Amino acid sequence: MSWLRLGVRVTAFMAFLAATTMLAAGLRITEVVTRKAIDRTPWARFCFRWACRCLGLDIHQHGAPADSTVLFVSNHISWSDIPILGSLAPIRFLSKAEVGRWPVIGWLARQAGTLFIRRGGGQARRVRDQIIENLQSGENVLVYPEGTTSAGLTVLPFHGLLLKAAPESNTPIQPVTIGYRRAGRPDHLAPFIGDDEFHSHLLRMLRQPSARVDVIFHTPVIASAETPTGEIAARLRDTVLDGLTRIHRGELDQRTKERLRTEDGPELPHLPSLHGARQSPDQSTG
Repeated sequence: MSWLRLGVRVTAFMAFLAATTMLAAGLRITEVVTRKAIDRTPWARFCFRWACRCLGLDIHQHGAPADSTVLFVSNHISWSDIPILGSLAPIRFLSKAEVGRWPVIGWLARQAGTLFIRRGGGQARRVRDQIIENLQSGENVLVYPEGTTSAGLTVLPFHGLLLKAAPESNTPIQPVTIGYRRAGRPDHLAPFIGDDEFHSHLLRMLRQPSARVDVIFHTPVIASAETPTGEIAARLRDTVLDGLTRIHRGELDQRTKERLRTEDGPELPHLPSLHGARQSPDQSTG
């Protein structure tokens, strides 16, 4: 059964890859013909949802992204965090440079305006200034303060340098928790850690039954410029860790929630407008 599932999902994923390539070409041709730049953010969000659908993820959303501009702060478990969170809110990601070279996910990340950072390159302050500029222009940005992926059982200590972009731009911070489970237990397949390769990890995920993914959008908070960076980081980590604990305890399973079923169902994502008009949030992606 696992090999049949793998065959179906790989076929769907390859078709998705071909479709995204055609979409990229179509957007570029449209820009050349009309001589007008197209906002790729809604298109990237549409494609993120289809990527989640191809992966067969069963996504449950708790809470909602803020209506105003915020700095999202989330725990980091896998490369699949990017399409999942990108499907739920208009976000510019901050990610390691290697992600930009990954097939499909890298292209989608670039279309969503991801800010790439090289490890050990001493770019943190420059990137923080770029984040401040994006926030001041009204663009949501998401950072992973852990600085790496974890096994998804806890939340690693948060680094605070990039978090100062929020008070320095007078922008609220919205903590986000993401957790993966299979059969009611923490998912050991989703974490992308160590020296794992993208393609082998992708095939393992495609071969197995759907994972349940819970995403909690916590209440936005305002950090004062006078608050020490370490204190901001510690408080945000506590909030995200509390959310992860609740997810693994199953406390959110019976609550009223917005569910994004990406495996079965008749309803598909709506195409975004070429003019970049904001779409109403979908209740379901399938």
